[in-house]
Formats: sequence, structure tokens, C-alpha cells
Amino acid sequence: MPGGAATPPETQPQGPPSRAGRNLPAALAVGLGLGLSLIAILLFVPKVFIAIAGVAVAVATWEVTKRLREADVLVPRIPLLVGGQAVFWAGWPWGAGGVLGAFAATALACMVWRLFDHGLNTAPRNFLRDTSITLFTLSWIPLLAAFSTLLLLEPDGNLRVLTFMILVVCSDVGGYVAGVLFGRHPMVPAISPKKSWEGFCGSLVFSVIGGLLTVTLLLEANSMIGVVLGVGLVVVATVGDLIESQIKRELGIKDMGTLLPGHGGIMDRLDSMLPSAFVSWLVLSALL
Repeated sequence: MPGGAATPPETQPQGPPSRAGRNLPAALAVGLGLGLSLIAILLFVPKVFIAIAGVAVAVATWEVTKRLREADVLVPRIPLLVGGQAVFWAGWPWGAGGVLGAFAATALACMVWRLFDHGLNTAPRNFLRDTSITLFTLSWIPLLAAFSTLLLLEPDGNLRVLTFMILVVCSDVGGYVAGVLFGRHPMVPAISPKKSWEGFCGSLVFSVIGGLLTVTLLLEANSMIGVVLGVGLVVVATVGDLIESQIKRELGIKDMGTLLPGHGGIMDRLDSMLPSAFVSWLVLSALL
């Protein structure tokens, strides 16, 4: 994540941390393993990516709902998990219309579930707060993730997905390197003190270069599309990182989960990927 993540401390002995606050060897090993696996899947069995992404969406949703419930925010977990999968998978047979329909149906189901989850004779407590956060979670994870499926189903969709994932990695690496080596000016210290303007600039440089190369070589398209995509993904990836940082700050936690050594949970890896999937679908659908 550009400039490094920053959230309140939570003691987790994961080995020697880097200046960005992570166990760098573990983070590199996990990131490299995941990256190579996804590249192989997208190149040779691209439809399998949908299943893997669907599992990641389910795990990320579970992580977030678990953390919310620990904070006494009673999001309706069952309809959110089941409906979230419907939102994610509906894009395969029915496209964007299917995603929208599944989202609306799930939103309504979550409202009704939360309204009556304590029975007919007990009024729900914090109904407005809990349903609002539920709909936020539904939008944040399954809805944004569904655009990766829509992107995959486009012509040369596997290469489009690979392009956007490479650019997010470029943004992360550029932000980390520039933030650690040169970071002196905090970007938004009230939300993420370790994220710097130098890190953001590093993300921008790496992502634009990555966009030029991937759009030209992988998609065989106008290199200027790569510039537009690279800049757009840096902005939304940074915003996605900041959104999760603020949520974790409000919940008083360091990570959403512990599944990935050196990274935290699945959601801690998806925070910048999710909005980037939407923007990639939007830009590439419009310009290619």
C-alpha cells in the first residue's frame, strides 16, 4: 500500500518488522506466492479466478463482520455472506444487470433480517446504524469485487485482470520503496501517519510505468490508456487503503485478520484491489 499502512497497535509477534510496520520477509514470501499463483491461473485457467476471488470475498466479508460484531455492531452475517456471494457470482451469467439485481435483493434481505433478528416482540437496537454499516460492507466488498468478474468476461479479460493486478502491485511497491526511503511529509496523519506524499509519488511513478508497459504489451492498446489507468488506480488504491485504515482505527485493531503472515487478513490485501477492480472495468470498457 502506498507509503505503508498505519493503524493503532495490536500486539502480534510476527517477526522483525520493517519501517512500514510489517514482517517484510513473510510479507514478500506470501505476496510472491500469491502473485505467481494468480498469474498462472489467469494465463492458463482464467475462469478458476472467479472461484478463487469468490472465496476471497467470502473470507474478507467474514473477517469484517467478525470485527464489527466484536465492536457490538450486529450486522446480519448470514444474509450478508450468502447475498454477497450472489452479488459476486451474478455477473458471470447476467452481467452488470445481474450484479445490480443481486445487490438490491441482498440489501433488502439484510434490512428485513436485522429488523426481526430478535423476534417479533422485541424492537431492534441500533437498527439504523447496523443496517447502514451492513449496506456499506455489502458495497465495499462483494459489489466492488464483482467488477473483477465483469472485467474477466470482457474480450481478453484475463489479460485485463492481470493488467489491473500488476498496476496495484506497482502502486504498492512504489509506495513502499519511496515511503521507506524518502517519506518525510505525512499525507493524512490523522488517518494513516506512515503514509507519505513521497510514497504517493512513488506509487504514481511505478504505476504509470507499469500501465504504459502492460497496456502496450499485454493489451496491445494505446499507451495513453495505460497512463490514465495507472493514475486512476493509484488514486483509488490509496483511497481504498485509507478507508480501511480509518475503519480499523475506529475499531481499535491493527489488522482485519491473521490468515496471511506479514499482511494480516484477506481484507488487508483487498482494500486497494476492490476499488481498483471497478475503476479498471470502467476505464478499459470505455477506452478499449
